[in-house]
This record gives sequence, C-alpha cells and structure tokens, in this order.
Amino acid sequence: MRVFVAGATGAIGGPLIAALVAASHDVMGMTTSVRNIDMLRAAGAGGVVANALDAPEVHAAIKKFQPDVVIDELTSLPRRYTPEEMRAAAGRDRTLRLEGGRNLQNAAIAAGARRYIVQSSGFFHAPGPGLATETDALAVNASPAVAASARTYTQIEDRVLGTNVMEGLALRYGFFYGPGTWFTESGAMADQVRARGYPVAGPGDGVWSWVHVADAAVATVAALTAAPGIYNIVDDDPSPMSIWLPAFAIAMNAPPPPHLSEQEALATVGADFVYYANRLRGASNAKARRSLSFAPRRLEWFATKAKFSTT
Repeated sequence: MRVFVAGATGAIGGPLIAALVAASHDVMGMTTSVRNIDMLRAAGAGGVVANALDAPEVHAAIKKFQPDVVIDELTSLPRRYTPEEMRAAAGRDRTLRLEGGRNLQNAAIAAGARRYIVQSSGFFHAPGPGLATETDALAVNASPAVAASARTYTQIEDRVLGTNVMEGLALRYGFFYGPGTWFTESGAMADQVRARGYPVAGPGDGVWSWVHVADAAVATVAALTAAPGIYNIVDDDPSPMSIWLPAFAIAMNAPPPPHLSEQEALATVGADFVYYANRLRGASNAKARRSLSFAPRRLEWFATKAKFSTT
C-alpha cells in the first residue's frame, strides 16, 4: 500500500514510519526540514519537504506520490510541557491542524486517495461516568485551553468523518510517552518533576489515558485496513494524577511532587492545570483491542506503583 505521512518526524512520526516500512508498505514522509530527508531515507521511506500551510506545495507532493492512504500527524507543540509554553504554542498548533490538515485532506481527495487517517485526542473526553468510549463527545465546555483544544479536535473529526468521497478514521491517542516525548527519562516532564516544578493540584482525581508511541504506531498501521470511524488508542492503565505523577517521579529518580490546593493552583498555574489535575476522564480501548488487535504494553513507570502505594 502507498502511504503518505504528514508530520513524519514528530513524536509518533518516527515510530510510525518504521512500523509502516516493517509492514512492507511504500511510504513517503512529509517534513518541513531538508535535514530530515536523510533520516526518512535511512528508515526506508521516501521524503518530501513541504509546508502544510502552503496548499500548492501539499497538492504537488501528494499528487506526485499518488497514495492510497494519507496519515495526518500534523502538530506544532513546544519542547517543554509547561503552561506558559503550551499557551504560546496553542495558536500555531491549532492553525496547523485545522488549515494544514484541510490542505492535506483536499490534496488527498484530489489525488484519489481512498482513506484519510487523522490524529485526535483520547484525553479530552467530556465528563461522564466510567471510561469514555468512541461515542462520547469531547470536552468543548471545559477550562479555556482544554475547551479550545477539544473544539479543534471536534472540527477535525467532523471534517475527516464527514466526507463521502474518502474513508475517514480519527485515532484518539492517549498522552504519548516513550522516546522523543515529554514523558521519558530525558524528556521535559522528567526535568520538571526532578525540579519539583509539576505539582499535584487538589485531590488529583483527573484520570489520564496513555499510550507508548511505538504502540500507537502499530495501531495506526492496523488502521490502514480497519473500518472507518473513531478509535481510542490508549493503554490499559488510565490513572488519576494522584497515582501516576508520584509513580512517574519515582521512576525518574525524582523527589515526590509537591501538593497544592485547587485554590493555590488556580492562582499560580491556572484553570487548565487544575482541569488536567482533577477533571480529565480516562478512555476505554475496548474497540481498538477488538477491531485493531491492539495490545498495548503496561505503563512503564507503574513497575514502581506498588512501592509508591505503600508509602
């Protein structure tokens, strides 16, 4: 199968390119930097430089390759996972996902691609009982930045799933961890936790859903032949901040995270941080397990969970 990947050198891009090549697909990766072309070629894929916001460039790249499937992993996120840097990056990330993604989808349709797969969110589900399923809406009425992100993902899903000229799939990935992500030993989150710069706010009841980037990549390859629709690509360990953050600190050889009241957190790090800490809803991966033969690994730092839970 001929597969075109936009965002081919991001956190999931590298593992995804490797997984597609390993499955014997003919792969073309789109990047914004010439220096990434050699990396794509070394992985066994082709490479093309194009700016997703430049519609003619995108149309030319996709028309030349004539893919069967286009995978949209476009993001523009900061190196550090801090409230300040996330706020600074929000506008450009939203523009890239919405306008760049629209250019990509239009080019895919014009080139005759039969399927379009897009990155969505598995951790911004609207409040409700238990773990969220694919029929649950996203949290468009949450705190300001969370609501804005949920609205962006909702627009993306509506665009991709609403066309009748091409099959659409939206993969609601959990928080990425593993090589090249914020949540790894050398990542930005580990640095913050070691510096005691990432607190538990209030009771820490917000449930986070995770997925290792390599497992997310394998699920995305499986989505090449799955039924169109939405899939939660999350692991089996949705966990509240009060559990995962201290366990992560132990795994990163960091001191225990500080605790703030919700009022203190609202005053110092803001409403969005408090939402992450206490309002996030975990997601169910039952559909992906059933339809994609998804078998995610256990969350790595939960190897130390028992130690944390007894202290």
